[in-house]
Amino acid sequence: MPSTPSEPRAAALALALSLVLPLLSGCGPGDGAGSRASAASAGAAVQDRALQAELEQQERVGQAHPREHVRELQAIEARAAVGSAERLEALSQRAALLAQLRDRSGHEAALEQLKAWPEASPTRSQIPLALMLARAQWLKANGELGAGVRLLAGLSDMDAATADRRLMWRATELRAYIQGDYGEVDAAVESGLKALDQARAMESRWRAAATEATLAFNYYRSQQIDHAKRTAREALQAAQQDPDPVLLYLVHTILGIVYSQDEDPKFSQQAREQALQYAREAQAQGLQALALGNLADYELRTGNYARALDLSTQSLALAHESGDISTEILARHNTGIAKIGLRKLEEGKRDVLQAITMDAQREAGSYTAESWLELGIYLEKFDDLPGAVAAFHQSRKEFDEVLRDETRKAVLEAQARFEDQQRQREIRLLNQDNSLKAEQIRTRDLQLKLWAEVGGCVLLSGALLALAYRRIRRTNAALAQTNESLRVQSERDPLTGLANRRHFQQAIALRTREGGLRGSLFLIDIDHFKRINDQWGHAAGDTVLVEVARRLSGVLREQDLVVRWGGEEFLILVNSEATEDARQLGQRLLDQMGGQPVDHGSLRIPISASIGFASFPMAPQDLTLEWERAIDLVDTVMYMAKAHGRNKAYGVAAMQARDRDQLLALAGRIESAWHQGQVQLVSLLGPTQEPRA
Repeated sequence: MPSTPSEPRAAALALALSLVLPLLSGCGPGDGAGSRASAASAGAAVQDRALQAELEQQERVGQAHPREHVRELQAIEARAAVGSAERLEALSQRAALLAQLRDRSGHEAALEQLKAWPEASPTRSQIPLALMLARAQWLKANGELGAGVRLLAGLSDMDAATADRRLMWRATELRAYIQGDYGEVDAAVESGLKALDQARAMESRWRAAATEATLAFNYYRSQQIDHAKRTAREALQAAQQDPDPVLLYLVHTILGIVYSQDEDPKFSQQAREQALQYAREAQAQGLQALALGNLADYELRTGNYARALDLSTQSLALAHESGDISTEILARHNTGIAKIGLRKLEEGKRDVLQAITMDAQREAGSYTAESWLELGIYLEKFDDLPGAVAAFHQSRKEFDEVLRDETRKAVLEAQARFEDQQRQREIRLLNQDNSLKAEQIRTRDLQLKLWAEVGGCVLLSGALLALAYRRIRRTNAALAQTNESLRVQSERDPLTGLANRRHFQQAIALRTREGGLRGSLFLIDIDHFKRINDQWGHAAGDTVLVEVARRLSGVLREQDLVVRWGGEEFLILVNSEATEDARQLGQRLLDQMGGQPVDHGSLRIPISASIGFASFPMAPQDLTLEWERAIDLVDTVMYMAKAHGRNKAYGVAAMQARDRDQLLALAGRIESAWHQGQVQLVSLLGPTQEPRA
């Protein structure tokens, strides 16, 4: 049975040492003042080690019972020497728990104690880091994630070599967690790896386990599922070597999450139930609330909506009582989804929208976007198609805003970015080399002229000059060819060979006139692509992407522009402005995408696509839009195709709008405008699909 906070294992060991070491110090020769001073010094050292052991245990389990541990940390501060490292550690931990409790007056008093730290103390240099950490913990607890990310950016300016290792680890780990919640998943992974290095340098298994759990969660967020599972298993191994209920609760919670997408859900369910057992063993109300919320999430995935509603209701009550905002939001969201599953659609939507509003107020962009997406999936599942379309569109807007276009794919495309940066560096180096060669030629030219004037060797000088110029022309021609080759490579997707967003943004300026897009625009999304990756592996997913790029290119003409827009999305722009041409092309694209399965080794993988398209200028008033707004429009009708069953396309044929503003207003409610006759849509069906394996 793990020890309780009142009788921690480490503190018991330190107490034993405190009994043994003074006896050993009295075994030496002599019994005068020198021996008494030596004994006093040894006793002080043992007391410090005892305090350090108590503080270690407080750090491990303090969050389970924050009010009780605030009092225990105050007692430790009173026993620690003024200005000592032990008193600073106790105060730092207490500030963290006060932030968790959202005790503003207590937290501000702790900050004032840090600011008033003795100038002569050897630990004074650690105060800026301790203040940064305490303030960031308050921001996290109160949902001010953006401010927390900006504050902890200051860690980059800290000298890691001289910083207190415990403070630096907690700050780096906190930064990884907040960055992940804020939506900066690639930065969160980077911070998590730094925190893991710090934990291992401290030879602390439990810190390494806690860090690996957070890192696994951020890998999961970045859709690197294999990395997430491996890291979560490593966290469990480390935790089992130095266990306590709070740590094991954390690790099993993450295991339940990262295995949640497996075809066999039993392992995920067992991990979540184990996490709840450890939370109850720790007698931690806040942890029990979150464990219940995670179990409710599992029940939602398996379609047990009544059980999910019961668990979510229990979680909400505990979270509200313990003042845990993030868990309360999770419980409200799950409550709403469970009600939608029980066909209480309006009541369920209200609960989910309340949770989304709370997340938006705390700048939790990652959770906000995911909540809209999950809402759309469940509304589609239970036949609220207009609500599903609106939720899908809002999810897409949130992802694009928070993750700034391609950041949502940043971790998965890190290698491609690295290669592009390498090419850019090569271009700069070649340009520098060219400048150097040009300067050398100018110098040589002056020398040749001087030799010609002084020596009269006109013919020799001319021959040498001609030779030099021929060489530099060849060098410049080769450099220009290399630069052009590197430029083309930097504008190509390395997997499919299609143009990427960088190329599109440069090319679109040549295809717009008077600020508006002219031509037909198509946005194509492979249906259930995540399922393909999960069922057959990422190598199969890559094969599908390459084959889709080949099929799309085969339908188009050389002058048409086809772009890998990101992940499983492709963008096509053709010059034709005729709606009928767009309709015919849309049908050919559907037929090409879904006509035949994709061969991957011995596998035959059925695929289909959802497509949105529109032609500009828009009939009947010949209105144009900026290319960004045009993409938003086709993105909306593409999500309508998904919401109405997938393997189909919707195209905007006409919109009854007098001007651009009215056109944008109709685009924002396109499904209802369609039913009201204000928007004319073209609906196309893809080929009949083979059953999925």
